[in-house]
Amino acid sequence: MKELKEIREELYWKYGSEKSPIICHIHVAETADEAEKIRNAFNIKLKAGVMEYLDSLGVLDKHLVAAHCVALTNRDITIMKQRNVKVSHNPISNLKLASGTSPVTEMIRKGVTVALGTDSPCSNNTADMFEVMKTTAILHKGVNRNPTLTPARQVLEMATIEGAKALSWEKEIGSIEIGKKADLAILDFNKPHLCPLYNEISHLVYAAESADVNMVIINGKIIMENRRLTTLKAEKVMESAEKAKNSLADRLARNIK
Repeated sequence: MKELKEIREELYWKYGSEKSPIICHIHVAETADEAEKIRNAFNIKLKAGVMEYLDSLGVLDKHLVAAHCVALTNRDITIMKQRNVKVSHNPISNLKLASGTSPVTEMIRKGVTVALGTDSPCSNNTADMFEVMKTTAILHKGVNRNPTLTPARQVLEMATIEGAKALSWEKEIGSIEIGKKADLAILDFNKPHLCPLYNEISHLVYAAESADVNMVIINGKIIMENRRLTTLKAEKVMESAEKAKNSLADRLARNIK
């Protein structure tokens, strides 16, 4: 595992700078048995939490994004705050795989930056951030039996500015401000399930769907308008995906035989 630190240092000196740092991403503490797996795989004595072990290797810092963070100890969370480790919370993936529930409210309480992720369609089935927002908002209320936790505004920030902070891009994206890149998703609220409108932020988290996005702008360039993509043809992408699926299925069938 010490090679992890060496790889990070090599990447930083080759490609990184203070202005454009190398961001490292690691899936960590995803399941309760992860510490035991580390002990067995690397033949080490891991007495405390996984984060404490990674800290002993010198790989935790402000440019590390830790995905999942389900099986954390209180000491782990304290270390994450001290090292300014960022978190990508993936609630739908964790629920689908029965991994457990990340202590998000405790991390936020201690000042850890927590962003939202999907963990990709491989373990989520979609990459729908609206689903992730709603799941985050209701999951932690239910688990903690406290309806005041993870309010809509906080969850929306986790999906936007906190995500930018996790990537060390908060000066460029994540909020609508002068000097930042024009990254916008514009929704059509003139729909039955979004009517009547009382609170826009609450609607975005609890009621809106990805199908309500009408226009997407990235760095000032329109890439979707009136729900039509302007930079690629969806039909061709779908055709390629179907071919890839069939190819993988054929290879799997041959291997089984």
